[in-house]
Amino acid sequence: MTQKNKQVLLAVNNEPLLQGLAAQLKLTDYQVGVEQNGARALQLIRDQAPQLVIAELDLPGENGLTLTKLSRKFFSGGLILLSPRTEELDQVLALDMGADDLLSLESSPRLIIAKLDALSRRLFKLNVELKQSASTRLEFGSLVIDASVREAWLANSNIDLTSAEFDLLWLLASKQGLVVSREEIFHQLRGIEYDGQDRSIDVRISRIRPKIGDDPITPRIIKTVRAKGYMFSAKHLLNQLPKKTAP
Repeated sequence: MTQKNKQVLLAVNNEPLLQGLAAQLKLTDYQVGVEQNGARALQLIRDQAPQLVIAELDLPGENGLTLTKLSRKFFSGGLILLSPRTEELDQVLALDMGADDLLSLESSPRLIIAKLDALSRRLFKLNVELKQSASTRLEFGSLVIDASVREAWLANSNIDLTSAEFDLLWLLASKQGLVVSREEIFHQLRGIEYDGQDRSIDVRISRIRPKIGDDPITPRIIKTVRAKGYMFSAKHLLNQLPKKTAP
């Protein structure tokens, strides 16, 4: 992704908000696509592969949550959900489905675009760091993580990870044996300061653990370091034999 001419798809059915967002985005470097039906928006994401998506929760055809879940099977770009409900449970559900952020449907176009800009910068920074990295493939026994294709395998089986889950797993695994604070995670992956209350990282960790063969109750791979953050430990994986590699 380049910082100029970024492609964003607006899957928004709320007409006033759609018009406001489209008008302001067209004044920027964004190339804007619009689709008010969730099923057709899903097909556009597959066919056109925009870098960014803003999706409303209450869409006809496929609702925003379903759109998010299904698109994450093939879409690794940034995705922001807009919902009339933004309580903690709604935020957790949105993150579980693979959204990068959940904003109120009543948010101003200015705020939504600011969040979109921040997400775009984060993804751009990650892509640059990936190209500059000496290694794009990490192997820990039966677990293989490949940043060049943004995929991971466990015992030769592909792991179903959302874009945000992959980014978090790669960050922790690339710092194997080191404690990574929540502050660093937020700064690296979201480009914002940690406010001390956001639990989205904890939610993603809890979803990643079972996917990589970790014990959610007594984790041995992604360990919680109380009052500090998280640490990826490869010891348990390396003790698992025989070693298998990804295709």
